[in-house]
Amino acid sequence: MEVFSLSEFDTVLVVDFGAQYAQLIARRVRECHVYSEIVPSSMPVEEMLARKPKAIILSGGPSSVYAEGAPAVPRGLFETGVPTFGICYGFQAMAQALGGEVAHTGVGEYGGTELTVAREGVLLSGLPSALKVWMSHGDSVVAAPRGFAVTASTAETPVAAFEDPAKGLYGVQFHPEVLHSEHGQAVLKHFLDAAGCRPNWTMLNIVEDAVTAVQAQIGPEGRAICALSGGVDSAVAAAIVQRAIGDRLTCVFVDHGLLRKGEAEQVERDFVAATGVNLRVVDAADRFLDALSGVTEPEEKRKIIGREFIRVFEDEQRAIMKDGPVDFLVQGTLYPDVVESGGGTGTANIKSHHNVGGLPEDLRFELVEPLRTLFKDEVRRAGEELGLPPAMVWRQPFPGPGLGIRIIGAVTADRLDILREADAIAREELSRAGLDREIWQCPVVLLADVRSVGVQGDGRTYGHPVVLRPVTSEDAMTADWARVPYDVLSRISTRITNEVREVNRVVIDVTSKPPGTIEWE
Repeated sequence: MEVFSLSEFDTVLVVDFGAQYAQLIARRVRECHVYSEIVPSSMPVEEMLARKPKAIILSGGPSSVYAEGAPAVPRGLFETGVPTFGICYGFQAMAQALGGEVAHTGVGEYGGTELTVAREGVLLSGLPSALKVWMSHGDSVVAAPRGFAVTASTAETPVAAFEDPAKGLYGVQFHPEVLHSEHGQAVLKHFLDAAGCRPNWTMLNIVEDAVTAVQAQIGPEGRAICALSGGVDSAVAAAIVQRAIGDRLTCVFVDHGLLRKGEAEQVERDFVAATGVNLRVVDAADRFLDALSGVTEPEEKRKIIGREFIRVFEDEQRAIMKDGPVDFLVQGTLYPDVVESGGGTGTANIKSHHNVGGLPEDLRFELVEPLRTLFKDEVRRAGEELGLPPAMVWRQPFPGPGLGIRIIGAVTADRLDILREADAIAREELSRAGLDREIWQCPVVLLADVRSVGVQGDGRTYGHPVVLRPVTSEDAMTADWARVPYDVLSRISTRITNEVREVNRVVIDVTSKPPGTIEWE
């Protein structure tokens, strides 16, 4: 279901050939204030044109254009007159389809590579004559199609960029969407400008359009409910719907006792103050702790937490519906969720990976998903536009099962208190150091079933270790461990071991994703 009425925005389609960076391309386009969306390379051209694209970008991909079953450019794409930009595999597929030559040279280029600009043209206009760009390819374009001007090369790739502005066709072998490519964003912007794309995808327009779309979907009398998790996605979704339909929205916040320090109080106090939303808070901590008693296996914890959430939510749903039917359920589904689940189908059974925590298949509503066209950074900016508290908008991502999966071992009230205090100290020191925007997330993990020997107050101790897991990421699909300054780590360690008496050792996880995940369980 399309929540935004996108007709007023120019649209750029990113044709995905299996690229790991397809979402990143779409995000970079949006950073130029132009709306973009991802479509599969199998989509017929007629369907693409039905979306009235102002421009098309062909993504990279893992295949060779000569490989059996390699994705092909949709038939007739280059005859549409829509300006088109090929990147990496998309560049090679464009060259091959238009009569150029792509060859197995036996020499690939991976990582940082020096690009020599032969002529500026459109894409490289105003840029230095030598650029460090990010490459990832085995085949190379050795001859451009007839009518194309070659604008750049590298030591191993004679045709690293070409263009035919009269036909609106452009291509580069490197990845301009990757931050490692110098002036990559300028290259993308030059293409968007040449295609005549208007930079009108702004937060004010997005929020206003979302509110209008929700009003049209729910109607003048419809009622909706929303399960607030305390995270930014559900909070922003609820704020948009509340602005659209007022007190016909009821939010349910289930405090399962597995939240971070001060989180429940902040949601109950600050979110209501900022939005005026009708909020029902359910204190179910004892219920969840009883259900988790003695459970140590991670997946079983997740299932128990999800099951108990369903039961609590169903109880609240029945209570709310005593005042009249509720046909709509608000979810904080984001655009990456839509892409990764195959595009979504509109009115559907609620999926387990969404914010409400895995509701049963027979619990049917019409979904209201005001964020389903947005990336995480856009959601945060929308939250700011809606006036949500900064502490809520910029809160680190937090798993639905909460601290229950950050305790390695059985979950108890005492262990939750230990972890809550250690986590609060780590977050406070990272904020004090100004690292909130640099670090995507810093889970603190309590190794509850592990004891380590220590010395505290001239005495031998036998306490718990905790693990700091600071990571940097753009979308959580991949992540690297954050290089937190030593003095910040030192303060975190000193404070935790001084202030949380059950902890006598602090360690740091320096594993990237892959191979590790961000959470431990």
